[in-house]
Amino acid sequence: MAKQPSRIHEFGRKRLVALKRKPQTVALIVLAVAFIYYSFNLSQISNTTALINGPHMGLAEFATMLFSALGLVCFLNSFPHRKKANIPMLVLTFLMIALLLYCDYYYGGRITAALTREESPIDPTGRNAFVAAAQQVLRIHSIILIAGLSLLALLPVYSPLLRKINTSIEVEDSGNLSAIDITEE
Repeated sequence: MAKQPSRIHEFGRKRLVALKRKPQTVALIVLAVAFIYYSFNLSQISNTTALINGPHMGLAEFATMLFSALGLVCFLNSFPHRKKANIPMLVLTFLMIALLLYCDYYYGGRITAALTREESPIDPTGRNAFVAAAQQVLRIHSIILIAGLSLLALLPVYSPLLRKINTSIEVEDSGNLSAIDITEE
């Protein structure tokens, strides 16, 4: 009788099989983590926008949330089930991620301008510590987005490598198939 694999081992094997079938899930998870991270830290971004009130900071903040959601929708439509990749939607996904990176860069530039201006610069310590936290959120968000963009761009490279992983289960054979009587009596 064949030895049954442990539940944890079987769970991991099933996840690996699912990943082999849909390798784009890795990039999707990373981009979803970027969206969730930015969403959970939106209070620091909003407080910074209210304090600095630089040109188009609120618009950049809104565009980041909008393009994050739309980028995930475009990504999901880029890889339909059991069909070839939808190239126009994939291009839109790359465009949305590029716009997200630009919004982060622009917003970070507005913060830097407010911290280094000649007339009444903002001190990012004490009561205004959320400004430094917002800068850190933007840096980490950009890094996660770049990682997701890289994983999406390198999908043709690591997809065949994932498919080479052996996920089959070895079944023990009794070797005595001729002894089975299948004739009706």
